[in-house]
Amino acid sequence: MAKEPVPVPSSPQVYLPGPEEEKRLAGFFAARTLPPVLEQGIGQYITKKVGKDWHDPVILERLRRAIVAQKDDYWKPVQKRSLQYTKAYSVLGYLAYHFPVYFIQTEYLLAMLAREGLLKKSMIVLDIGTGPGVVPLAIADFWSRLDGAKADVYSVEQSEEHIEAFLYLRDSFVPKGGKVSIKPPKKADITASDPAKIPQQVDLLVFSNVLNELSDKSPEQRADLVVHYAERLAPDGTILIVEPAEEAVSTELRVLSLALKKRGLTIHSPCTYIWNTNCTPDRCWSFVTAPCIRPTRIMETLAACDEPFRYVNIDIKYSYVVFRKDRKTHETYRVPAGSRVLRLSQIHRHVDKRINLIAAKMSENLGDARNLMFRLCDGTAETPVFAVLPSFHITPENKAIVSAPYGAILEFRSVHVRYNPKHDAYNVLVSRNTRIMLLERA
Repeated sequence: MAKEPVPVPSSPQVYLPGPEEEKRLAGFFAARTLPPVLEQGIGQYITKKVGKDWHDPVILERLRRAIVAQKDDYWKPVQKRSLQYTKAYSVLGYLAYHFPVYFIQTEYLLAMLAREGLLKKSMIVLDIGTGPGVVPLAIADFWSRLDGAKADVYSVEQSEEHIEAFLYLRDSFVPKGGKVSIKPPKKADITASDPAKIPQQVDLLVFSNVLNELSDKSPEQRADLVVHYAERLAPDGTILIVEPAEEAVSTELRVLSLALKKRGLTIHSPCTYIWNTNCTPDRCWSFVTAPCIRPTRIMETLAACDEPFRYVNIDIKYSYVVFRKDRKTHETYRVPAGSRVLRLSQIHRHVDKRINLIAAKMSENLGDARNLMFRLCDGTAETPVFAVLPSFHITPENKAIVSAPYGAILEFRSVHVRYNPKHDAYNVLVSRNTRIMLLERA
């Protein structure tokens, strides 16, 4: 049986945003826009790179072709993707289409880490496969809203085209001598980089939208790669892995997470193991959503054509996992011995019956306004389980499923089990007689 997590006392170095800092963060997320200086810098870099104004009709058409080619490649089966983003126009297309969403998405993740007490007053950050510097630049912007924190940011990147874009945007956006020092990327293949040449005692190790691109590597080989870099992680350091929310990629992340757990890393979040068992992640499609960003001027200009939907990328949906070496976890709750609740691994024996259960909320609403649906997980289920709540059944006693944050542990009293043969999944139906309680974190 798995060991109970050991509570870890907060380090005096832990940095928690104060009220005024939280107000600044809230203002940024409410605006939903790329910082104007950075948006302007992207346009200027494209112009510099191609030798014409970025809004020249010829340049716009080349950017459109690059974006369409990237999207077509992305939707191929995983093993047939190339997703290199290394040639000139593929990098420019990435800046125009992907960069804004990934930038703001990274800030959501940094805010989550900050509120979890996983940032420090002084940090060393290492970003693996940094591309044009989305993560380092987002760190610089996020830290600009903090009063007493600083960071040194290192990165690894193989593509010269990406490194060129990275350095241009860094120099135009990040103040010299400020709270964040962004070092030039180390030019190297991330699968062959020598850890001896990267910093020791890394406080935050980031793999953002990169591991899924190693299509020739198995989950075990990707886990080996993460462990390889984790050798440089500080004892109280954090590993953040982020991937797109697309089903195959998101599920692969859960498989990778379990492989890393078996190698000795602790999953801090979002997964919890309330029954002290390992999960079966093969069908675990779980992701986070956030409000859409506002399209940049470049997106709007690219969209002034016959198929505008192809060139506007504003949806924030992502899957993530946070690891620690010190066994610190987001949730420490474990189902008490003798509790009269059902493990989800046994749900197939209770179809058409009413049950009690305890599980984590692992999605936002996947249904619609009339019929709400949320993915549930208790770390035991082999078949997906969803809580279904018709809007006319919402009561003060069951609305916690709606308001609870992603990853929260909930207790369900009196839900009706149904099997959905079309999707090979189980639904637990929430009614007016259901009581749902948020279990407080230890």
